[in-house]
Amino acid sequence: MKKFIVAGVMALGIFNASAQQKIGYINTDELIGVMPEATQADAKLKEYQASLAQQGQDLMAQFTAKDSAFTKDSVKMTPSMKEIKRQELITLYQQVAGWQQQGQEMYQAKAQEMIQPLREKAFDAIKNVAKENGYAYILDNNAVLVGPPGDDVLPLVKKKLGITAPAAKPATTPVKKP
Repeated sequence: MKKFIVAGVMALGIFNASAQQKIGYINTDELIGVMPEATQADAKLKEYQASLAQQGQDLMAQFTAKDSAFTKDSVKMTPSMKEIKRQELITLYQQVAGWQQQGQEMYQAKAQEMIQPLREKAFDAIKNVAKENGYAYILDNNAVLVGPPGDDVLPLVKKKLGITAPAAKPATTPVKKP
């Protein structure tokens, strides 16, 4: 009987200790969005996207030129030459048709490649802030719909990363005409 009472008291002690753990929340998307490296990565991604779009336009122009040349010169071609040129056009058309999907996949892969170091840096900072400030849990606002009360640790992580908030614009009061 004494064992059950001791076990019960110990269990209550464990529950009380766990109830005292600090919980924090952070919006990792917002954190990554304000990191200086994110602006650089975004600019590089836009440049990459523009180059992919240009490649698609070049491919389409190449197809259009070959199609026009085939239409114009097909009267002079032998049947076997027409078939060869038709197959070339079909292959080129398939490349044009698949380019948008391929370009999108290439863009997504590049975006993941560029965002991964930012995510790692952000998560390392979050872990350090949790450790330094005694947080048992830090949850992402984007993934938690309902949770226990906790602190917003975004300002602490920004400070850890050396990110300063942009200066607030001074409020302007309208000038009244006499």
